[in-house]
Amino acid sequence: MTTLHNLVETRKSVRGYDASRPVAPEILKRVLDAGRLAPSAKNLQPWKFLLVSSPGMLAKVRPCYERDWFHEAPHILVVTGNRAEAWVRPSDGWNSLETDLAIAMDHLILAAHAEGLATCWISAFDPAKLREALGLGHAEEVFAITPLGYASADAQTRPKIRKPLDEVVRHL
Repeated sequence: MTTLHNLVETRKSVRGYDASRPVAPEILKRVLDAGRLAPSAKNLQPWKFLLVSSPGMLAKVRPCYERDWFHEAPHILVVTGNRAEAWVRPSDGWNSLETDLAIAMDHLILAAHAEGLATCWISAFDPAKLREALGLGHAEEVFAITPLGYASADAQTRPKIRKPLDEVVRHL
C-alpha cells in the first residue's frame, strides 16, 4: 500500500505523455472523486473539474499552452471555480476560492500519481484562449490545468529540490 508521505515524496511534474494510451474510465473516476472529496471553506465546494478527452475538444484546448509534451497527453484536466460560490471571511472580505481550488488540484494530482498516472500542474496557460475553447461562462474562473495520462518512455522530469525542513518550519 502506498502511503500519503510516499506519494508526496515521489510525485513529480512530468513532461512527456504516451498519446496512444488513454486512461480507463474507472481510473479517471477515482481521480476526479479525489478532487470532489477535497475540503473547502465552509464546505461550499466552489469548483468544477473539466475533463477534456475528446479529440475535438483536445484540439481546441491544446493551443492554450504551446509545449509539445502537453499536446501528447490523452486527457487534460481543467480546474475552475466560481468566486461568488466560495466562502468570504466577514472580517476583511478575503475570498477562499484560490485556496479551495489549490486543495482540490493537489488531491487530483496526488490521486493521479497513486493510480500510476503523470501530471504537470500548469498555471502559465493562455486564459483567454482556454476560456474561449471551453466556452466558459463569465463567472467561471480557470485556476489551473494539467495534462493527464501515462508518462512516455522518454518523459522528462526535474529533480525534486526543496528547502530543508528547518528553513520552512518555525517551532513556537
